[in-house]
Amino acid sequence: MSSEKRTGHCLCGAVTFETRGAPRFVSNCHCESCRRASSAPSMTWAGFNEDQVTLSGDTLTAFASSPDVKRFFCGACGSPIAFRGEKWPGETHIPVCAFEAPGELVPTSDHFAEERLPWAALLGQR
Repeated sequence: MSSEKRTGHCLCGAVTFETRGAPRFVSNCHCESCRRASSAPSMTWAGFNEDQVTLSGDTLTAFASSPDVKRFFCGACGSPIAFRGEKWPGETHIPVCAFEAPGELVPTSDHFAEERLPWAALLGQR
């Protein structure tokens, strides 16, 4: 595993995280749940093995957004911080825009493209 470390935080700074090593993937998710959780047309995630991620903060809160899925967020400011789902066992997904340097994490794929908004372009369409 790469020794590369990245850090990030929620909007108010009460919840922080650190990732170690390269992400397994960086992808735009167009599913309805991600759209609603982010209030955006898609959410870009960086996926890591759970042992590559440390989440910290007294206001870190979990919400079971659907069966077998937990979304973590800051209970003070509401910022999304992480995603874990049984469909991706052993992984933690972090929203790219929560990182200190989000421009370094470039998406290479789209997930749940069939659920995208009709006006939202996919990576290959830009």
